[in-house]
Amino acid sequence: MGDLVVGLDIGTHKITTIVGEVRPEDIYIVGLGIEPSDGMKKGVVDNISALSTAISKSVRRAEKSSGLDIGRAYVSVSGSHIDSRSSRGVATIVGSRTVQAEDVEKALSVARSIDIPHSREILHVVPRSYTVDSQEGVINPIGMHCFRLEVDAHIITASTTSLANLEDAVESAGLLVDRFVLNPLAAGDAVLTVHEREMGAVVIDIGGGTTDLAIFIDGTVWHTAVIPHGGNDVTDDITHWMRVPFGLAEQVKLQKGHADANAVAEDEVFPVEPFGGEIMPVSRQHLAQVIEMCYEDIFEAVQIEIMRSGYSSQLRAGAIITGGGSQMPGYRDIASRSLKLPVRLAQPEKITGIADALKNPSYSTSVGLLRVGLELSSVIGGEQKAGPGIGLPVANWSRRMKEMFYRFLPQDD
Repeated sequence: MGDLVVGLDIGTHKITTIVGEVRPEDIYIVGLGIEPSDGMKKGVVDNISALSTAISKSVRRAEKSSGLDIGRAYVSVSGSHIDSRSSRGVATIVGSRTVQAEDVEKALSVARSIDIPHSREILHVVPRSYTVDSQEGVINPIGMHCFRLEVDAHIITASTTSLANLEDAVESAGLLVDRFVLNPLAAGDAVLTVHEREMGAVVIDIGGGTTDLAIFIDGTVWHTAVIPHGGNDVTDDITHWMRVPFGLAEQVKLQKGHADANAVAEDEVFPVEPFGGEIMPVSRQHLAQVIEMCYEDIFEAVQIEIMRSGYSSQLRAGAIITGGGSQMPGYRDIASRSLKLPVRLAQPEKITGIADALKNPSYSTSVGLLRVGLELSSVIGGEQKAGPGIGLPVANWSRRMKEMFYRFLPQDD
């Protein structure tokens, strides 16, 4: 067994702790802990104590299944406090030498030197492409001759307060945070094919509290965003319509829900007991109408964000949809109609070991956390904390830099 990595995916519905070995061909899962979430709302902490308890339970389950002690993890982050922008950095190559890893790091450091409010901090700096003197669109400049190196980078920022609250909850559960990883970056790693990255695609991860998206063009991340609407909004609307508790509305959604009212028989009914009332029959078609309107709102919000990015015309591979909310029957026509794109439902594929439970769209972010967390920790910004996961040694930085070029930038078949 090689080096093991830990991912902690903290969602509104569930908390997933995964222990796995990241290998070139797959991710070998050796430990898994899944627990209901508590203390999270729309991707941000609203009760540190409750969240810490839920995290602790998830981690203990992963420790029990793996037989290992877990002390640190890569942690997912989402929420409407996430923002992104583009930035450029320049490094001058002194003398006649070729571009080295430290030159790339210098250019990235300049790119990340942007003005942001004191209440925010940089979460990720992801290189899109490089310009070597006047040659644009360079994938990997290391080893090339030039006098001036430029990097076009995607900068993702987050609320300092939101990250601090999340870190406090994790540390109260007995873990250290190796690095926060934005949800759609992790999900994209788990579900996108090489061709989709190259041709242009938007990854849409529909979670309980938020819908996260990342646009990939020419193999790299061009835009990210978090929309504060998800599966819980659907459940809330059912709660108000049926006048039932949230838990019962969630159960009804999962067992009887459909996002296409035309696909449900008009005479199909099922029994429900509302607040303070007797059991009554409910039309499944009416339920589908409520759900359909919710999904229309979600995908309309996604479409607005895609248009705002300016990259809508470059998404030749369409929309790759994942997350727990992507399992609702009947939503694909709504998505295709709203986004005006081809749509594919995706789940993690290249996972082995005790991985059966993870081969589901609900766990795309959870699985993607391992590889993306490991690579970002070794490369972006050049930082490295002492041993991510379970005693993972610090990798050779230059080698990791080259690997990252091929993870976030164009790849050959």
